[in-house]
Amino acid sequence: MTERKVALVTGAASGLGRATAAKLAADGWSVAGADLNLAGAAGVIAGLPGAGHRAYAADVRDEAAVAALFKAIEGELGPVTALLCFAGGTTYTPDYHPRIVDTTVDEWLATEAMNSRTAFLCVREYLRYRKKMPVPHGRIVLTASQAAQVGGGPTGAGYAAFKAAVLGLMKTAAQEGARAGITCNAISPGAIDTPALTRTNDQNRVEGMKKFIPVGRIGLPQEIAATAAFLVSEGAAFITGATIDVNGGSRMS
Repeated sequence: MTERKVALVTGAASGLGRATAAKLAADGWSVAGADLNLAGAAGVIAGLPGAGHRAYAADVRDEAAVAALFKAIEGELGPVTALLCFAGGTTYTPDYHPRIVDTTVDEWLATEAMNSRTAFLCVREYLRYRKKMPVPHGRIVLTASQAAQVGGGPTGAGYAAFKAAVLGLMKTAAQEGARAGITCNAISPGAIDTPALTRTNDQNRVEGMKKFIPVGRIGLPQEIAATAAFLVSEGAAFITGATIDVNGGSRMS
């Protein structure tokens, strides 16, 4: 019998994390779904096919919480083969899109914590565990954003800056993990139909986005999940340090 592999998905309660948890479970992974919203993560986990899944409450902005999360998963489900970081966000709303000159330090720091710090803490803990206990086909998938590549946009300067930091972290982790057989890649979504899209944009803006997407529509969370599932597969072993654009052709440079 083939041993089930464990995937840790952060931000599992909704959006891209939820879709990815469902895809990985369907592919035979054991999913550890982590989120600040334990009830939401538990609801997602309860609906997954297969067995060996578990929900965890974790604030992955916090160093001690990330250490406790990995300790619990490694003790209860086994070594984490794949780390997929979807936790993130922004302080901006449809009615609040400040420019750099209007951004406060508190907003800047909050955005850093939600995006680059969460990725750093989880990647660091994953690499520490895998150094002590290697696994075959180790995988890390981080979530960047089209905003990191082009700047600006309704999500604000901090979001673009700290998603760009994720890309730098991804390349460094790819270098450090390579000899251990660990790949690290980033998915850079364009406009995707998630709660986060409507939290930062009004409906008119969302409809207007379609004009700049060659395929003529907003992307689906399942399309990000399918990309993530490929990146953690054994077939993606020669892909590392890469940024995978999933944006319907809106950024072709």
